[in-house]
Amino acid sequence: MSQIYSSNMIGGHETPEARTKSNFLECLRLIERLHRRMLDIVKQRLESVGMDDINSVQALLLYNIGDNEMTAGDLRSRGYYLGSNVSYNLKKMVKVGYINQERSTHDRRSLRIWLSDKGAKVCKLVSDLFDENLEAVQEKSLFSDKDVTDLRNNLRLLENFWADQLRFAGA
Repeated sequence: MSQIYSSNMIGGHETPEARTKSNFLECLRLIERLHRRMLDIVKQRLESVGMDDINSVQALLLYNIGDNEMTAGDLRSRGYYLGSNVSYNLKKMVKVGYINQERSTHDRRSLRIWLSDKGAKVCKLVSDLFDENLEAVQEKSLFSDKDVTDLRNNLRLLENFWADQLRFAGA
């Protein structure tokens, strides 16, 4: 059987550049999958307590709002919500009582939002879930504290790199 050599192969082995590219692309897929898995875990918890009027994306949004008062624009600028339908989700959560809102006194076009007591309960539920997951990860010794710190730092570097790519794309 003959082996086909490509520019990504040297002596039948993957080049370091090809391996780096492959690992980078796998990391991107993993980040996306991990986010979906986290949403599945949140959904499972919501269902287990009978909360069927809110989805996992909305619950995570409530968690990210926490004790803060903010605008929809703040949610986007802080990176808490990347979807274009933030207004839809906020309206729905106001309607079912998870979020309170009022017009800003400084800018009447802007709505200030904060969690209602019902929203704060969801925030606590998600916080407790994350605490339980961290405890389980630590019990199983999946990562050292240094591993988690290094992972966080590397993900921040990538986030900042991509933010710069977007910011300076037109320059």
